[in-house]
Amino acid sequence: MLMILTFVILGITTLLFMTGRFRPDLVGLGALLALVLTGILTAQEALVSFSNPVVIMIAGLFVVGGGIFRTGLAAMVAKQLMKVGRDRPIKLLVLVMAVVALLSAFMSNTGTVAVFMPVIIALALSIGASPGAYLIPLAFASSLGGVLTLIGTPPNLIVSQALADNGFAPLAFFDFTPVGLAALFTGMLFMVLVGRKLLPTQVQESSISLPDGRTTLQKVASHYRLSGNLHRVQVPTGSPIVGRTLRGLRLPGEFQVSIVDIVGRTSEPLNILPRTAGEMARPDTVIREQDVLYLQGSPERVQKLAAKYGLIVQENGGNNLPQCDDRLVSRVMGVAEVLLRPHSRFIDRTLVELNFRKKYKLNVLGISRRGDYSLTDVGNQKLQFGDALLVQGEWRHIEALARDNEDVVVLGRPQEEAGMAAARGKAPIAAAIMLGMLVMMTLEIVPVVIAVLVAAFLMVITGCLRNMDDAYSRINWESVILIASMLPMATALEKTGGVLFVSENLVTMLGGYGPLAVLAGFYILTTLFSQFISNTATAVLFAPIAITAAINLGISPYPFMLAVSVAASMAFMTPVASPVNALVMTAGGYKFSDFAKIGVPLSLIVGVVMIVVIPLFFPF
Repeated sequence: MLMILTFVILGITTLLFMTGRFRPDLVGLGALLALVLTGILTAQEALVSFSNPVVIMIAGLFVVGGGIFRTGLAAMVAKQLMKVGRDRPIKLLVLVMAVVALLSAFMSNTGTVAVFMPVIIALALSIGASPGAYLIPLAFASSLGGVLTLIGTPPNLIVSQALADNGFAPLAFFDFTPVGLAALFTGMLFMVLVGRKLLPTQVQESSISLPDGRTTLQKVASHYRLSGNLHRVQVPTGSPIVGRTLRGLRLPGEFQVSIVDIVGRTSEPLNILPRTAGEMARPDTVIREQDVLYLQGSPERVQKLAAKYGLIVQENGGNNLPQCDDRLVSRVMGVAEVLLRPHSRFIDRTLVELNFRKKYKLNVLGISRRGDYSLTDVGNQKLQFGDALLVQGEWRHIEALARDNEDVVVLGRPQEEAGMAAARGKAPIAAAIMLGMLVMMTLEIVPVVIAVLVAAFLMVITGCLRNMDDAYSRINWESVILIASMLPMATALEKTGGVLFVSENLVTMLGGYGPLAVLAGFYILTTLFSQFISNTATAVLFAPIAITAAINLGISPYPFMLAVSVAASMAFMTPVASPVNALVMTAGGYKFSDFAKIGVPLSLIVGVVMIVVIPLFFPF
């Protein structure tokens, strides 16, 4: 009776996954609760999966991948790819698939596609090609690359853990690589010879632009015409400004000049660990000899200030923004555009009256009003509805303004921009951390889950991720909750005899034709399920069944487990089969039929190759 009830819950869960009406993690939690409320599992049996090493490891891998993306390491690879393959479409197709597959072997395939997609779209349009000619190969390559290593995709981790739970040696980091390379080579060959001819060729415009960490700052500088109004001056020995406070100087009132930042003459050491604190210039800040002042104001007024106090103006051919942008946007400091709400208390009041700088600890560099930009004497202008303010200061204060203020709307995503600014220049560190993680995994110096957690920890303390909040924001909690809530389904199937029932029937139907026929049966069933429900849920369901079938046949479980893992990741036939498929569908202008037209033959060909290749590397 309990076995039938378990299959009913599984059937309903599968149907809900297929319809897509509810989020997968919500469906998974619903299935978990149903198993407990019907008495199939105890609360302890249901909740123990949340401490499963696979669940912890996947969360940690999201953090590691986040550090790699935040630092721009993946974007750097993408830009190099553009340079190499710009003039040769087939070569570009091969390079795109190879590089994306390689990166997906070590990090989230969804994240990899998200980074590469704008680059590929921009490149395709620049050579007069359709983005659709490259985006499906991009998505498929990320799925193929996931089967190259243990950490490439959740099904690999699930089958490895399932082996360990049943007394077998878990799969090592590169055990998947020979099979994965065969799948990748087959997929690439198919796309070059057949698939590319089935892809859309009509060029379509896209709103997605090439990712560039400096784009936002350059646009802001252009809109507010900051380029000619940012200056750097040095305080020489003996200047009458030495020893005076900013409050006493009254620079905004006398010169209409604002001090954006002050840098002392002591140079910072090698920046391995992130700066966790930083202060912009405050009213009680004292000017010292050899300080460098970053000023915002017209050149004439800055020259007037410099002449009065004997300051040394450090310009760069009139284009001084490149000298000063690191003070505007850095690990600690940032800029943002702020709009006034319709009923804001700021309307008809000046920034001086609002005591804006003291209250919010932010500078206002300029005001935009109906297309006109004011950069001087901004503190004494009455604010109007529709005004936009360009504010500058510490990221934490910009975030506080965005979070807590009912009078203004902060445009953009300050937390995201702060994370990117904090990680600037950290790509080599992120690469070293990832390499260290791979070495620990390969040599089995520590358990795999510990290697991942060490790497995630290092990503935070070295500044590749801004802080723990940034790290948590990189975790795809939907995936983590889905895995943790679906793992008990396998326990329920095993506890009620469902696993044994399915495996015995599969063995009865196909066992007479030999182990290869049973392996083919598992591969086909797993592939079909993975087109409609997540690869994670598919692997969770079929891994225990595959092990039981292998034990019943008296053969090694490894080929069956590899078949389950690989087949679960070969989600090519529908746009809902994988998040990466859904990600490229709109951007590539694809129809549902485009995935079926290319994905069905690709799945069949890769499936035949896998059924032949898997037993060669993992004999029965």
